Amino acid sequence: MPKKSNFLTYLLLITSLIISLYPFYWLFIAATLKDSAIFQLPPHLLPSGNFSENLSQLQEKGPVWQTFGNSLFVSGMFTLCTVYLSALTGYTFAKFNFKYKEGLFFLVLVTMMLPQQVIMIPLFKMMTAIGWQNELKAVIIPALANSFGVFFMRQNMMQVPAELLEAARVDGCHELRIFHQIVLPTVYPALAALAILSFMQQWGNFMWPLIILQDQSKMTLPIFLSMLVQPGQVIQYGQIMAGAAVGILPILLIFLFFQKYFVSGIYGGAVKG
Repeated sequence: MPKKSNFLTYLLLITSLIISLYPFYWLFIAATLKDSAIFQLPPHLLPSGNFSENLSQLQEKGPVWQTFGNSLFVSGMFTLCTVYLSALTGYTFAKFNFKYKEGLFFLVLVTMMLPQQVIMIPLFKMMTAIGWQNELKAVIIPALANSFGVFFMRQNMMQVPAELLEAARVDGCHELRIFHQIVLPTVYPALAALAILSFMQQWGNFMWPLIILQDQSKMTLPIFLSMLVQPGQVIQYGQIMAGAAVGILPILLIFLFFQKYFVSGIYGGAVKG
């Protein structure tokens, strides 16, 4: 009976793995095919030699590598700033007592429930008024008020022993030094997990960059790829798949290299709340 149970468990896990990975596999296969071969039945399960041609044709449509660089810059800057500011704010909520602390944290939780579409019109008017329309900083800076990041880091900061902080204060360490040299190394897995989530969030961000960025040279990669699908025009699926394959590589590489920190960081904040 145990052997049969193990066999069914492994069969279910392998089946789930295949179902989960097949869309990514087909994406990379389709990026190597001509348009006429992508929708053939039975489908092609092995790569062809058309990837470089699809990619070169995509480059003729616009500055694909510049938009790729824009996405890297926006996602990288957003991730660095979000992780640091969320850690700093989360540490404040977790380890300090001040007036209206609970009320302010409640407001942070409330903003997590607001859909992004609610603030887009006033945010667009604000960005236009200060002259940030069609600027990459208009994509980065408004998103730094990350309520999820504050909540996530606060939960992890609560696990840092108070005795450790008191001992550092007795030794004469000021608060910023305690934060940078003691607290941040202690919650490194949580920082890595938040960095992965933040990078993925901004890398796939579509609606707000579509509204605020008009020049093709300022667009991020998802916006550029969406512009390849226009009413009344033939859709070049091979080129789109090649661009999508290039665009998904950073996410896959980051998750593969930092997945152990991602798992430990996610579960770390669930221990104490």
